Amino acid sequence: MNIEEQVELLMQGTEYGDEDTKKAMTAELRARLAEGRPLRVYCGYDPTSTDLHLGHTISMRKLRQFQDLGHEVTFLIGSYTALVGDPSDKNKARPILTEAQVAENAKTYSDQAFRVLDKEKTQVRYNGEWLSELSLLDLIRLGQNFTVQQFLARENFAKRLEKGEAIYLHETFYALMQGYDAVAMQTDVQVGGSDQLFNIIVAGRKLQEALGQKPLVGIITGILPGTDGALRMSKSTGNIVPINTGAEDMFGKLMSIPDFAMGKYMRLVTRWSPGEIDGIEKELSEGKAHPRDVKMRLAQEIVAIFYGEADAVSARETFVKMFQQKEIPDEMPEFQLQSGQTVLEVILATKLAASKSDARRLFDQRGVRLDGETIERGDTPFPHPGVLQVGKRKFLRVK
Repeated sequence: MNIEEQVELLMQGTEYGDEDTKKAMTAELRARLAEGRPLRVYCGYDPTSTDLHLGHTISMRKLRQFQDLGHEVTFLIGSYTALVGDPSDKNKARPILTEAQVAENAKTYSDQAFRVLDKEKTQVRYNGEWLSELSLLDLIRLGQNFTVQQFLARENFAKRLEKGEAIYLHETFYALMQGYDAVAMQTDVQVGGSDQLFNIIVAGRKLQEALGQKPLVGIITGILPGTDGALRMSKSTGNIVPINTGAEDMFGKLMSIPDFAMGKYMRLVTRWSPGEIDGIEKELSEGKAHPRDVKMRLAQEIVAIFYGEADAVSARETFVKMFQQKEIPDEMPEFQLQSGQTVLEVILATKLAASKSDARRLFDQRGVRLDGETIERGDTPFPHPGVLQVGKRKFLRVK
């Protein structure tokens, strides 16, 4: 690729909140690439839980693009920042984790990341290497580069302040710590989601400049919506696509996303180039391609990233066999969904399980599916109308 093609690929799926910032970062990226050397690129991941979902991999996909173009990539595990908790996308302070909890969660992070990243080309580091060495005086001197007003102007802090909700002092330390990560690694490029805009564009660049380094280029990726197509992918809302799931299960979950969300998934999760995506969307808009067929192609591409091409093809064939070739019964009971009903309530109301304990056992055994997608929890609101399968032989058309 020439430099312009590289810039187009690396800026694909980015969101900065305003066009001027995007133009500035694009110009700075172009200038760095023109230097003709491998750039030092990183993204940090706080091990606040043990499992990653598809939303976590957006920045990894961007790191992989940099790897494929010959740049030096660091997968940074936030062993120290996780002890503070990132307030960027929260409307309240995160619970403080212990060092033991962080260490346990971090064990599986890099292994899961290597489903996207090239293991041989990835450096794994922990920010406790340098953050644990900072003294109280060091932290104060870092803080001298910022004003309280800058933090209070952040959207989530401003909303909490307006509502009279607490903003704790330690929450402001997080941006300083993340900014210092960039300094410690003499970073050229930092990748992160749009919830990290302040930490990267303000804190990281400002600290680098204050400490005599050239400020980094921030590659700010969009946030992946969950399977509902609307809310951010999150365990708490039950709309996730786990990456430690089976190929068939992942394929089924991806087939449940709304048509309007496909563009986001194409740009944020696939290996497709900007030109390929433009071509697919043109076919859709002109009626030359059916949304269902495009979604199947999209699901196969994403599953192949994590499970390989053979398993992705097999998952597609299984899905087609069950849902396009009608291996579900033509006739089945119907149920009119009521507002707010949970999956468990629907199962009990229609006697698809004899008791709550029987229903919970089915969930534990991954035996509850909606349109082929495994539903892992019964206490979540019923996702959408469709064919509910409980066990191997019980089907219900929910309207």
